[in-house]
Amino acid sequence: MPSVPAPNDQWFVVQVLSGQEMKVRDNIRRRIEAEEMSELIFDVLVPTERVSEVKGGRKMETNRKFFPGYVIVNMHLLDEKNRLVDKTWYFIRETPGVINFAGAKDHPVPMPRHEVESMLMQIKEREDSVKPAIQFEPGDSVTVADGPFEGQNGVVAEINEEKGELMVSVNIFGRETLVPLEYWQVERG
Repeated sequence: MPSVPAPNDQWFVVQVLSGQEMKVRDNIRRRIEAEEMSELIFDVLVPTERVSEVKGGRKMETNRKFFPGYVIVNMHLLDEKNRLVDKTWYFIRETPGVINFAGAKDHPVPMPRHEVESMLMQIKEREDSVKPAIQFEPGDSVTVADGPFEGQNGVVAEINEEKGELMVSVNIFGRETLVPLEYWQVERG
């Protein structure tokens, strides 16, 4: 887990081939050891969060990337005079799967300190929680996919994102009744 950034930390966003984020991260980490770059490259992150979703009637948890197509790297890339450190520049640029530094053609700009702190805080907050993959809105038509009301159609009345729970209005014995259901128990109707 990355720590709070030190005052001299430089965090950069590196654009990579879509779907290759983990492979690029792992490649950079292996090369840091092999090429003795640990004094110039300190951390490589692909921020993710756990999401739950229903596929084929089963509740599953997967990892979803915060920033698809990007890897975040803490490295010494700019010297005190804001010039590129060639060794670090070429190390990253020559990594298979790397496209470029985000937001810059020839001269990357480090992430602002407040953005780094915010990103690291989000990673820490989300590492132990599971977020529903599907987002609903009040008024959405849904079908209950699990539980005693399975197969019934309903309408989302309320949403409690913290609990991952919906209040769904379903017809029981000819009356509309609010039923609490977890996100994974319903599908779009």
